[in-house]
Amino acid sequence: MFTRADRLALAYTDFGGTGTFVLALHGTFGRGAVFARLAADLAGRARVVAPDQRGHGSSGRAADYARDAFVEDAADLLDHLALGPAVVLGHSSGGITAYQLAARRPDLVSALVVEDVGPLMRPPEIPHPVLDVRGWPASAPTHDDLARAIEAHVPDSAYFMASAVADGTGRRLLFDWDDMMAVQEGCVGDWWPDWLGSTCPALVLHGGRSPLLPGWLARDMVDRRPGTRLVEFPGAGHWIHDDDPAGVARAVGDFLADPTVPGSPRDLRGERR
Repeated sequence: MFTRADRLALAYTDFGGTGTFVLALHGTFGRGAVFARLAADLAGRARVVAPDQRGHGSSGRAADYARDAFVEDAADLLDHLALGPAVVLGHSSGGITAYQLAARRPDLVSALVVEDVGPLMRPPEIPHPVLDVRGWPASAPTHDDLARAIEAHVPDSAYFMASAVADGTGRRLLFDWDDMMAVQEGCVGDWWPDWLGSTCPALVLHGGRSPLLPGWLARDMVDRRPGTRLVEFPGAGHWIHDDDPAGVARAVGDFLADPTVPGSPRDLRGERR
């Protein structure tokens, strides 16, 4: 647990091991534990540290869920750990934080891995950048009861249920739905200046079935930013690390081995072979 100067407590998981230091930032509704499989797959090649970002997991709730707050949290944690500059990997909103951190604190970021998020998070390019979760259930007597209650709103509750824990009366979520609305709303915008504001090597992972990163935008990210590679996962959705964990580990491992290797980004594929 790391406590910021403003007394906000931020939990993090250090998966240990040796190799390149990777700071892994989960997306909205997530927690650092979502990177356990990736950390295991990269054992011996990377030491992964994954925080529970503010309002998520075991970290404290906050009054501020604007973009600057998440960037400052990541910077403060890296300063606290004194392990930078780091490869910063981020999924979804965590990916926005990653490339904003690289633009604003280049001394802390040696390379970027951005999983399925782009520099445009607004209509009309992204028709539905915010999932309306107001009033969704936060607790239930059992794990299955809570999963079914959430599935009244979405087809698959697995990602949300990864943040469900036992309490004295049943199962509860480690986040507040209203807080998650604020987190999502803080991500809406045009972030091209931040994406283009750093020069470190970068890898973009794109899920072919994702509603949040269209193919044309993923290709624009590579075309407009030197030193960027693209790996596409045609069969994956937004949560590529769940849909194809082995493929993500392979792509990230190859990138960590030499982030500067130029590639033919349109020819790279991350699906299972």
